[in-house]
Amino acid sequence: MSTVARFVGLDYHDDSVRVCVMDSQGNVLASRDVDNHWCDVASLVEHTLPDGCEQFTVEASLEACNGAAHLAHELIERAGWSVRLGHAGIVNRMKQNPDKSDKADAFILADLVRIGYLPRVWLAPQEIQDLRTLVRLRTQYVKRQTEIKLRIRALLRGLRLKAPKDINPWTRAWLAWLKATEMNEITTFVRDEHIEELERIKEKIGRVEAQLKKVTKGDAVVARLLSLDGVGWITAITMRAEIAHFERFNSGKQLARYCGVTPRNASSGKRQADAGLVKAGNNHLRQVLIQAAHRLINFDPHWKAFAHRLKKQGKEYNVIVAAVANRWVRRLYHHMQPERLLSP
Repeated sequence: MSTVARFVGLDYHDDSVRVCVMDSQGNVLASRDVDNHWCDVASLVEHTLPDGCEQFTVEASLEACNGAAHLAHELIERAGWSVRLGHAGIVNRMKQNPDKSDKADAFILADLVRIGYLPRVWLAPQEIQDLRTLVRLRTQYVKRQTEIKLRIRALLRGLRLKAPKDINPWTRAWLAWLKATEMNEITTFVRDEHIEELERIKEKIGRVEAQLKKVTKGDAVVARLLSLDGVGWITAITMRAEIAHFERFNSGKQLARYCGVTPRNASSGKRQADAGLVKAGNNHLRQVLIQAAHRLINFDPHWKAFAHRLKKQGKEYNVIVAAVANRWVRRLYHHMQPERLLSP
């Protein structure tokens, strides 16, 4: 008995999923909304199978969005499907349909996976998704900490108060000076609220970092990254969470583009200009790579010399930093291949 194939497009929403089921010839066998649960999705597809069918395959696709990866993993692990995440931006451009509806979106996804033309994105394993969640939570807390510090700075500027020059900002001594500084009733209240919030957020950052150290203990990729010049602990775990496996990219150039450190082409005829970095790419990686590039320029002789050459060519400093980040991550691609990880 031959194997029956089904191709499924899933238009994902928080409470429901629009399911479109096709056969190999592109005939629509079912198209309707079901509850956002893998059992309901799988049940609808199974009802399209011929009576007594025991051998069948299901290839499904859904656009990458918040929650889609979790449903994809459930369908892979519990229903035994082959599920692919589609690149939301590219799929949207491919639709070429003035009418926007869940039915049309699910149909396009099913048809794209049927003909093998779905622009895919990588479906990260659950442990990598969990690591990303932790890393991004820490990033949110750090941004919150920065906002609090800026408010404290603004408060001091408004009162024309300056700390002693021999005390470094945000040290225990600096905070002790801040707490002891005389202010009126209102500004004292505001200052104390800011300090209390700052201490709470520091504790939260500490707890998240402790959890990150726990889950990345013994990780070969993190250990390899930490052995490289210019890579700190935060850079290493961020790259582990956002890149996961370096070998999933075909080249260092492709990795650099994913990291958002590829220069944008702005040429016309004989005119060429620096147009900044491409807007596409992973913002989390772009931030840590730019920070790493600053460290490399300051402390690594090779990259310091490279930056000096670009400066002599008249390049601006931010362009130089981006160029260092681009070159470095392309070189990193080769250092992080599996055979290198196994070598001492």
